[in-house]
Amino acid sequence: MISYFSLACICIAYVLFDVNYFLRILFTIGYGRLFQAKKKIFEKTSIYGICLIDFSRRYHGICLSMDVDIFLKHMNNARYLRELDFARFHYYDRSGIYGEIAKRGGGAVQGASSTRYRRAIPIFTPYKVTTQLIYWDDRNFYLEHEFISLSDNFVRAVVLSKQSVTGLKVPVAEIIEKVEAGAKRPEPTADLKLWLDSMEESSLRYKKTK
Repeated sequence: MISYFSLACICIAYVLFDVNYFLRILFTIGYGRLFQAKKKIFEKTSIYGICLIDFSRRYHGICLSMDVDIFLKHMNNARYLRELDFARFHYYDRSGIYGEIAKRGGGAVQGASSTRYRRAIPIFTPYKVTTQLIYWDDRNFYLEHEFISLSDNFVRAVVLSKQSVTGLKVPVAEIIEKVEAGAKRPEPTADLKLWLDSMEESSLRYKKTK
């Protein structure tokens, strides 16, 4: 039987920390390590919100009442970005990229993201999120994510994500070579090129204000 002290500690933890976030990360990585094979760096990975397990051993998410917007009709914008945290953790662990970065004493942070919402995810709609490495430069990885509703396989949202490596002096290409020898950097897609240009313009604009 749970004691009042234990109950109080749990309540305090939920007040001070986003406990569900950390539990979700542990579950995501743990499940992947136990039941999913390692992935090549260019292979897509799939991961989701509230998890149900199908026969292909993929996570399935469902848009529930705590995920919706103020009108209680579809998933709110903040939930999309939160889901991407878990998708990236899963990709990094399954591909071995983050393990190689951590082994060298470095880390990775979200540098930027660009989201295009094509169609809302209605409440109680099952969906999946895919993650794929599409490009890298000296200091950054670039990932593409897709939110796909399972009922019709429609891509509801597309997200470009810039992941910046921190605490390392070696180029990203060296990390990639260590994880998957001989891997060639893809050419940037047209939309990625435009996004990179827009970030460069934004950076220059703010540098001029200093």
